[in-house]
Amino acid sequence: MKFKNLCILVVTTVLFSSCASNSFYQLYNVKPVTKSITDADKFFFEDDNCKITYHLWANGGNIGFDFYNKTDTTIYVKLNESHFILNDFAYDYFKNRTFTTSEGNSTTSSKTKTATVAVTGLNLFNLLQTNQAQSSSTSNLSSLVGYSVSIKENTRIAIPSKTSKIISEYDISDALVRHCDLLKYPNKREISTKSYTADKSPIVFSNRIAYQIKENSKVVDNEFFVSAVTNYPESEFLESRYDAYCDQKSVLKSKHFKFYDSNKFYIKYSKNADNWKH
Repeated sequence: MKFKNLCILVVTTVLFSSCASNSFYQLYNVKPVTKSITDADKFFFEDDNCKITYHLWANGGNIGFDFYNKTDTTIYVKLNESHFILNDFAYDYFKNRTFTTSEGNSTTSSKTKTATVAVTGLNLFNLLQTNQAQSSSTSNLSSLVGYSVSIKENTRIAIPSKTSKIISEYDISDALVRHCDLLKYPNKREISTKSYTADKSPIVFSNRIAYQIKENSKVVDNEFFVSAVTNYPESEFLESRYDAYCDQKSVLKSKHFKFYDSNKFYIKYSKNADNWKH
């Protein structure tokens, strides 16, 4: 009986171990360094001419932005004078690239050649008989007709009056923040948060956006810093729930992020065969 109970315990342990996820998430809370207006749904900056909205939530962080033109005239965002800056290192928004798209159609034509030949042989009455027969051969010809269009990257993006465009080029970071106060692979009872001030933060980043309206050129500097970092096991980062639309609920549950917000982002990582505790 003891041996049977031991076997059940071992099997149960193996089953639960095999079901445990090997994935972890590092969550980043972000605060602005420069003046901002933040509400429950938006994370944005605004001046007399434009409204620049951010939604950072993505794996690695999304520093792309929605640029809305509030004025009655066209605004030009000058990519060749705009930069993403991460920990004092600048990355160009204008890369002088050429984008090429191609389309093609394949056509097949058939050509049949028929010839009449004389065929001699014995008929049903065992008498020699000569008949006329036709033989044919078919050949297929294929051809590919296509074209390509090349578009040179522009140094400026035109934003018409009372409209917006999304400009996106970079992730914020793909490198984990490590600290002695953060366990690298915590369980649900070992989760802790490391907080930072703007001058001590391991990740400080900004968009320096240059734009022109009529004859006037302006530069907007939207700067942020990571204010808190937390490591989570997947079971504490995701939750299962029913989706709802109007008065109807989904039949099956689906996975959702618990901490989804415009001023947060995350990095997903897996447990490796290392022995690092932090």
